[in-house]
Amino acid sequence: MTKDIKNLYLKKILELSQLQKIIGNFPRKKKVVLCHGVFDIVHPGHIRHLDYAKSQADILIVSCTGDKFIYKGIYRPHIPQRIRASNLAAFEMVDYVLIDENKKPLNLLKKLKPDFFAKGFEYTSKGLPLATQEEKNELDKFGGKLIFTPGDIVHSSTKFLNYSAPNLDLEKLDSIMENNKISFEDLIKVIKKIKNTTVHVVGDTIVDTYTKTNFIGGQTKTPTFSVLYDKEESYVGGAAIVALHLKAAGAKVKFTTIISNDKKGKFVKKVLKKNKIQGNFFEEKNRPTTDKNTFISSTYRLLKVDTLSNAPISEYTLSKIVNKIKNEKSQVTIFSDFRHGIFNPSSIQKLLNAIPKKSFKAGDSQVASRWGNITEFKNFDLITPNEREARFSLADQDSTVGKLAGLLYEKTKYKNLILKLGPRGVFCNDIKNKERTPFSIGVFTENILDAVGAGDALLAYSSLSLKVSNSLIIASILGSFAASCACEIEGSKPIDIKTIINKIKEVQKKINYIHK
Repeated sequence: MTKDIKNLYLKKILELSQLQKIIGNFPRKKKVVLCHGVFDIVHPGHIRHLDYAKSQADILIVSCTGDKFIYKGIYRPHIPQRIRASNLAAFEMVDYVLIDENKKPLNLLKKLKPDFFAKGFEYTSKGLPLATQEEKNELDKFGGKLIFTPGDIVHSSTKFLNYSAPNLDLEKLDSIMENNKISFEDLIKVIKKIKNTTVHVVGDTIVDTYTKTNFIGGQTKTPTFSVLYDKEESYVGGAAIVALHLKAAGAKVKFTTIISNDKKGKFVKKVLKKNKIQGNFFEEKNRPTTDKNTFISSTYRLLKVDTLSNAPISEYTLSKIVNKIKNEKSQVTIFSDFRHGIFNPSSIQKLLNAIPKKSFKAGDSQVASRWGNITEFKNFDLITPNEREARFSLADQDSTVGKLAGLLYEKTKYKNLILKLGPRGVFCNDIKNKERTPFSIGVFTENILDAVGAGDALLAYSSLSLKVSNSLIIASILGSFAASCACEIEGSKPIDIKTIINKIKEVQKKINYIHK
């Protein structure tokens, strides 16, 4: 779709004050009808409803509920408010569209004073609901009338979304970039700008081992799988891969961790040395290098065997790490928590207090087999927990992700949040920008080979890009691109700038195709 055509109907999206001036005071010569709803998916039932409403008046105004006031599902709305408004404005029968930043449309009725307020026929089937009665009461105050779509029920968007939610990741990205005047060239500029940023990563090192096998069969006497050993592949993971991502992005990286001088520990040190990452390695007696060995047959993961110690580090080791954090005057400090000893209730406050005041603070909790607590990471510039971790920390299984973000802020006072939602992408909240509503960024993976480690790539690139751009939108986009790139390769491997730029160009090409 060309921008010229798009701009023709985007002009219909107005603010409340603008609409008041256009339609004038009640009573008026030209009759006005108002339709209100979420309109997450505009379907034939909505079109019939709008068509009938337009037949009753000269001017049809459609208002859609703002994102933060939608509670119909944990991940709703499926479509952000700006795109929902654009969808409505594209209909020729619709004269004006506005986004209502209130929980109920009562303020709209009070300010606009429409001649008619149109509701779906289902609102009359069992008597007026309480909310509809409130709307009628507001209309009665000035002489407006409540009218209903005759004869058929306007089915809700929820039913359609429950069948199959459309993938609108590209459309959502296009919308948020356009509305905030961010170009793909801007993304590339930020990627190039992060070079030489100094970063100190503190966290748990993990070795991810993949033992490849071929399935032979099951035993006849016991329920035991029989596999033939093929080969073993090891990758540096945990906080160490975060350090490698940062280095691949062009940053100057120092890494503080607990590691043993065993075989896996030597492997990690060799990889970090090869990539010119300065390591502050601390060793404790009877604590092995954490190794998570996954046995794979074909594409199936049969078993995971962990070699590790989850015991809290000693006070002596803690004091050494605290001193390292204090003395590293890096522009960015990243805490990468997997709860394998470094981070625990007795150590976190000491570690937090050690971060230099001028350093940008980013924190992440990516816990698979153990529980961390992201709410212990207070006053950070950026936190990037996954949804499962956030819900556990808040003891909240049912809230919408929007409310979850609010509860996290109450507990942590974060400045920026990127909440990872797995295949649904990320949900982001920028506290300093009061005018911007929380927003979502989707997933841009072409072919998922291995989703393990996607969060590490996101943490690295979103932290760096937020530091240099001061834009959570840019940071979340680049972090999501990095996560998508990590999913397209097997094993934990660092994602470099060239790969990210290729992903940017790939997505740009797809969005340009949408505009044709």
